[in-house]
Amino acid sequence: MVDLEPFPQDWQRALVVVAHPDDPEYGMAAAVAEWTEGGKEVHYLLATRGEAGIAGLPPEQSGPLRVREQQDACLRVGVASLAFLDHPDGRVQEGLQLRREIAGHIRQVRPDLVLTLNHRDEWGPGRWNSADHRAVGRSVLDAVSDADNEWIFPELLEAGLARHKVRRVAISSPHPTHAQPVSGRSIECAVASLAEHAEYLKALGPDPAESQARRQVEMVTAGGRVAFELYG
Repeated sequence: MVDLEPFPQDWQRALVVVAHPDDPEYGMAAAVAEWTEGGKEVHYLLATRGEAGIAGLPPEQSGPLRVREQQDACLRVGVASLAFLDHPDGRVQEGLQLRREIAGHIRQVRPDLVLTLNHRDEWGPGRWNSADHRAVGRSVLDAVSDADNEWIFPELLEAGLARHKVRRVAISSPHPTHAQPVSGRSIECAVASLAEHAEYLKALGPDPAESQARRQVEMVTAGGRVAFELYG
């Protein structure tokens, strides 16, 4: 097992910024459950509503369905709030607009810690990362700096959103540096959270949603921990 540093605990409020419904549940939900059970505050911000994510189901039906599934998933792990930026699923563009929106939300929530998904081209050899994950992940890293700079997006100050300095950024990454221990209870909460995405999981394979969810969560919590790459 890779030797990783303990995940820092000197924070109280976190903001998870990802591209789609189900993104938090596939990697970090057990850690979120562990943190909220311990009294920490975790908020979610999603760039899209995942409307292009279910084959055969039109976006106008899929989007509201996936939002409801994400709302139910949040309840399973004690998430304090859920917000959407309403970028088009599958066509999120890295750039100033996305950076401004994320920076503005960081200034609203004022987290000590920001978490996001892998921003690199690959998850590993032969595993290409999605365009939305790359765009959102890279924009999050830039927006963390933008949130603490009054000159990049001065309109945020004019809107009453004061500068905010994030202490650390954690990434669900193929190159982890730190690990958060998780209890059996937190793992079960994470399984239940991912299983709430029942219609999405049904489109991925014939196995029941709970079975698919358990396999995924047990894989990312192997050794009783969730791994992250930490910046800051």
